[in-house]
Amino acid sequence: MKKSVKTGIALILSLSLLSACSKSEPEAGGTAPKEGEKVKLSLWHNFTGEDARAKTMRAIVDEYKKANPNVELEVQAIPPDGYKTRLKTVAAANEMPDLFVMWPGAMTKEFVSGNLLQPVNELLDKDAEWKNGFLPNSFDDFTIDGKTYSIPMSLSPTSILYYNKKMFDDNGVTVPKTWDEMMTAVETFKSKKITPIALGNKAAWLAQSSILSSLADRYTGTEWFKKAVAQDGAKFTDPEFVAALKGLQDLGKAGAFQEGFNSIDNTQMEQMFAQGKAAMMIDGGWALTNLTTGTQPEQLNNIEVTVLPSVPNGKGDPNSLSGVVGVGLGMNKRTEGAKKEAAHKLIHAMAGPEAQKRTLESNQLISYKVELDKSKVSSLFAKVNDLVGQVKRTPVYDSQLSSAASEVINNGIQELLMGGKPEDIAKKLQDAQAKSLGK
Repeated sequence: MKKSVKTGIALILSLSLLSACSKSEPEAGGTAPKEGEKVKLSLWHNFTGEDARAKTMRAIVDEYKKANPNVELEVQAIPPDGYKTRLKTVAAANEMPDLFVMWPGAMTKEFVSGNLLQPVNELLDKDAEWKNGFLPNSFDDFTIDGKTYSIPMSLSPTSILYYNKKMFDDNGVTVPKTWDEMMTAVETFKSKKITPIALGNKAAWLAQSSILSSLADRYTGTEWFKKAVAQDGAKFTDPEFVAALKGLQDLGKAGAFQEGFNSIDNTQMEQMFAQGKAAMMIDGGWALTNLTTGTQPEQLNNIEVTVLPSVPNGKGDPNSLSGVVGVGLGMNKRTEGAKKEAAHKLIHAMAGPEAQKRTLESNQLISYKVELDKSKVSSLFAKVNDLVGQVKRTPVYDSQLSSAASEVINNGIQELLMGGKPEDIAKKLQDAQAKSLGK
């Protein structure tokens, strides 16, 4: 997932913590302000970088301030690496800001369970054209029991197969469409002393989010995964999931990744690939920023994108990418009255149709229907945007698993690629997910 998405998922709050927060929740309330009266509103975000998307979001916040002089907007811009830890701290103390960047899936479920959020259905229902402009299923991972708790501001495919077309052509390698072709490509590049696939799994989430999520879906199919997550009709010890783990391990055993892949992070991995030191890289849409800003034009023109290959006897759709809708703004359960009105205006400013268009033109994928002006983005971004529009989206493991199970599979993949038994890792994941659900 986009870096912020991935970082967020890896540090999701526990259910027990959030449940504790809800116990001390005071009664909500609020009244409309008198004319000329100031409204104080707090916002936390993690758009701190110098990439185009971060600059765009900060510009929108500044424009909101100028357009709403009656709102005293207190903004805390927190770097992505520390953002989740800070959010966890204020949640534990029941001191959440009025609005804050949050993630779909497991995090949304846990915040709702902790009684920390209020839905935004009222805001969406006021503008049917805006609401209906999103791609199908865009709200699913922000929706619980029919209530929608945030509006996606981006889209994060996590399993794009980036490849260096010149290296493939120069070495007579076919872009793999089947797993056998992938293994042949790995063997050929290895024989020519070229790293087949760059991998930076230091933070442990990368191989899970970008490789296993998509590869496992090829083996098991999406419905099996949903049942295994719910522990209702499927288990992670089932043969198809064990086969997926073995498939990933076979890739490692074949020498697909460079030595020391657990000692570099995803940014270093992206640099390695961009510099032509590896023929392929399996990464998310978040890589586009680094690739487009840190790569020479002639190198950038050599980069093409596709999906992971199909697998033998697979039950899933191979024309797919694992991914999630990106972050949205969560609204504090206690934000009411004039604050709520001001908060709704800010949500619309940052996630409305104009903001979605500006986000897309800042080289960030979105889940909103906007025709892309390709003259405003890099050629690589345009390629990825086209690819995303042609394939099905499948779940990312750590967006659906419990926090404990996500940690188990992240660490388990590191163990797997160092020679651990697939069956043992599958059992650890099964036990963690079952325990999280009390089963």
